[in-house]
Amino acid sequence: MTALGQAPAPDATAHDRDAVLDARRIVAHHGRNRVVDGVDLRIEPGEFVTLLGPSGCGKTTTLRCVAGLHRITDGRITLGGRTVADGRSHVRPERRSVNMVFQSYALWPHMTVFQNVAYGLRAQKLPRDEIAERTHEMLAIVGLDGYGSRSATSLSGGQQQRVVLARGLVTRSELLLLDEPLSNLDTELRVRMRTEIHTLQRRLGLTMLYVTHDRTEALALSDRVVVMRNGTAQQAGAPADLYAAPVNRFVAEALGPVNVLPAEIVAHGTTTAAALTTAAGRPVLPVAPPADGRRASVGDQIDVLVRPESLTLAPAPRDASAAEDGIEATVQLVEFLGNRTEATCVSGDATFIVEIPRAVRDLRPGDRVVARLHEGPDETPPAWQPHETD
Repeated sequence: MTALGQAPAPDATAHDRDAVLDARRIVAHHGRNRVVDGVDLRIEPGEFVTLLGPSGCGKTTTLRCVAGLHRITDGRITLGGRTVADGRSHVRPERRSVNMVFQSYALWPHMTVFQNVAYGLRAQKLPRDEIAERTHEMLAIVGLDGYGSRSATSLSGGQQQRVVLARGLVTRSELLLLDEPLSNLDTELRVRMRTEIHTLQRRLGLTMLYVTHDRTEALALSDRVVVMRNGTAQQAGAPADLYAAPVNRFVAEALGPVNVLPAEIVAHGTTTAAALTTAAGRPVLPVAPPADGRRASVGDQIDVLVRPESLTLAPAPRDASAAEDGIEATVQLVEFLGNRTEATCVSGDATFIVEIPRAVRDLRPGDRVVARLHEGPDETPPAWQPHETD
């Protein structure tokens, strides 16, 4: 649909038609506030893509722009090769081949489970027999076979969430949009529902765009994660790639705990090395080339981003020269966390955490230790970014 007197939106290119969703440089406002600022987003058939970020970063508004619930002010959105928004024209939500699962269950309280799930099919004016067949089939898929005649609001929270998923899936939309669908569930049920969503997505070959602030959900479910901040996409890629090579501290912290250690580049060539400037003895660590292609020069002040599980601990040797390849430190705190132990260590003015993947009984506060990076052909040196001043 185009506005009166405006030219129709340009046809999508062949490249666009290969994707279920292709959003390019989209911009959206709330009043005068620019809440989505030039986001690119492409989703291939069968992909599970997650928008991850804190409240107010623009992830839900981006989702609503794709759904047609929020108008973009610039850029272009195509769905299945069809332009649905370009800053001038705007196709209404019901005319886009998408379906959306909201954070709230939004079930019709006066309808049965069957009627709630079948609602979208009735809106499409499909034959009654087809509606019944597809609704019963979907209820069986989500494990609610035999629940069709019950009141939707009489079910448990997990069962109601399954009804919501069934309602979103039954219309067979090209793209399913999910806006923090598990945030209202308790921890145990959230984990179970996360597994069910993942299983359904793989089993049915669904294409999904998922919004969450929960990094565990993002890492566990996604083929690709887009980390958002202040309306922009900071970095996008496979979860393992972003976790190992974050482009900056924000992305690193969005995906898991990280030690941020001030340092100075002391060697650059085939291998880049940095001296930790606030740690005792200025120990030197190898660092990986930045994910965004930044180049380093000797003397540059940087922050080294080290994951707690990338470090190992050993007792400090009596001969100080034997610890030159590690960070000499004192254990400040030891926390037993069931399947792992976390040790907070202090070296000079630097404080960092080491995660040990087992229970440790012989490590105590006050122990002198040496922390070293894991070694091996599959180990990646820690990432770095330009030093951030407070």
